Amino acid sequence: MSYCKVFLKPKKEESLLRFHPWVFSGAIQSIKGQPAEGEIVEVYGANNQFLATGHYQIGSIAVRILSFKQQPVDAAFWGKRIRVAYQMRHTLGLAGALRNDTYRLVHGEGDNLPGLVIDMYAHTAVVQAHSVGMHHARFELAEALKNVLGTQLENIYYKSEATLPFKANLNAEDGYLFGGEVEDIALENGLKFYVDWQKGQKTGFFVDQRENRSLLEHYAKDRSVLNMFCYTGGFSFYAMRGGAKTVHSVDSSAKAISLTTRNVELNFPGDPRHEAYAEDAFKYLEKMGNNYDLIILDPPAFAKHKNVLRNALQGYRKLNAIAFEKIKPGGVLFTFSCSQVVSKENFRLAVFSAAAQSGRNVRILHQLTQPADHPVNIYHPEGEYLKGLVLYVE
Repeated sequence: MSYCKVFLKPKKEESLLRFHPWVFSGAIQSIKGQPAEGEIVEVYGANNQFLATGHYQIGSIAVRILSFKQQPVDAAFWGKRIRVAYQMRHTLGLAGALRNDTYRLVHGEGDNLPGLVIDMYAHTAVVQAHSVGMHHARFELAEALKNVLGTQLENIYYKSEATLPFKANLNAEDGYLFGGEVEDIALENGLKFYVDWQKGQKTGFFVDQRENRSLLEHYAKDRSVLNMFCYTGGFSFYAMRGGAKTVHSVDSSAKAISLTTRNVELNFPGDPRHEAYAEDAFKYLEKMGNNYDLIILDPPAFAKHKNVLRNALQGYRKLNAIAFEKIKPGGVLFTFSCSQVVSKENFRLAVFSAAAQSGRNVRILHQLTQPADHPVNIYHPEGEYLKGLVLYVE
């Protein structure tokens, strides 16, 4: 199989020699052939040395690398990559676990499959393509999933309408590649929850907070808990299992509040400790009293592009400053950023500035990140997107 060839400018091969999985458009000298977006291309150095194979795309990232070997990208290739990803989740004790059937099976560059996310919910795989190349490969990926997972897999739902480049004009539609409508209840650390993979955010649930939710459970006993930006209520029902005195869930989306209420009811039917409010986060924080001694701030990404980074950091400062001002003495604050363009250092600085503004004594108890099923490719540090701090506030 012959592929179109991309030739790099002199000295622009250095990042690929360090196995970084992206080729930027400014590094390209010339292209032999006319690759369509999503087509597989081979990348060569200025001296005609083969460097890598990847998906061609239009934009600042011109090639997402699939392999640093000269090999066909075919059914065997996809099958091997999916199998390696599954075996790692099995090693982590996630795949096939009795108390947990929810995990990320493929995490883009972290699993050497850039542009692809696959989350598992019970017997359903939710596949999300972030590149045209992965969109074109969706049926081969579905076959690979069926071969690797066997009878564990009953459904594959493709959910990429909102994640594919809109300029590509793919007219992609979400829908089942395999199976069909199923019971949408999954299990995480023994707790049940509904997953709306058809209309919910991301793939339907924020799998990346699993271990941080588990940590929160250990701090919840006899505390009054505020779960801000609650979405599906994950932190809320962990807090309840941990023995929280009261749990209040807040989200600006009425649909999210409905899902939170359903999830709490699924695990703690009729429990009077929980109340949910559909309200703007900043408005709720401004008007609330000093009622809480455990607060979770897990907002959506404030910055998706570097040109809005400054505004995002101001947002994190403002959000955390109110929490520091209002939390009870001896309170614990779980605060997060999921913005990839916000570095760990920038996020800490925003939180530290908020703490200084409040004049409270604050100690770091834990420094949090994404779980092991969201691995960071050692050659692609940009993949570390989730930052979190657990803080004790005197």
